[in-house]
Amino acid sequence: MIRPEATATILRWREAVLGGAAILWGGWLVATSSGLPALFGIALVLVGAVLALSGIRHARFRTEAEAPGIVEVVEGRITYLGPVMGGTVALDELAELAFRRSPGGEAFWRLTPVSGGAVFIPEGAKGAEMLLDALAPLPGFDGGAMVRAVQGRTPGLAILWRRQDAAALT
Repeated sequence: MIRPEATATILRWREAVLGGAAILWGGWLVATSSGLPALFGIALVLVGAVLALSGIRHARFRTEAEAPGIVEVVEGRITYLGPVMGGTVALDELAELAFRRSPGGEAFWRLTPVSGGAVFIPEGAKGAEMLLDALAPLPGFDGGAMVRAVQGRTPGLAILWRRQDAAALT
């Protein structure tokens, strides 16, 4: 049996581990063969590198925090379904993204549409890890800032992204 802590760590880093395994297998193919298997090995190394880098970023973004509610991302719309509050924001209507950590350690995302009426998503809500990829298409978005916000433990508010043309959309 695997301890629950070990299982959680493995699941957190699963993409990075899979990418590393693909790099090793591809490197072995390149080193021990020629022709088509070697070309396949090169492709495997490249795909593994992308998967490993993406996996490291996602593993750093995931948190052990647990909070009520579910986050869904469907066709450019981020929806939070919570026990008390909830809401939906379309990416093309998003004016600002902020992250707030309270002195007690609780944290949440604030997604504010151009029309107002922010949607608050707890850091530990089920599916909150999808926000990193869901928000990536935003112009000028810095995914690294999101990762740093989650990893930081200092209380406060961080504005992570703001639409440059928000006034033109109102």
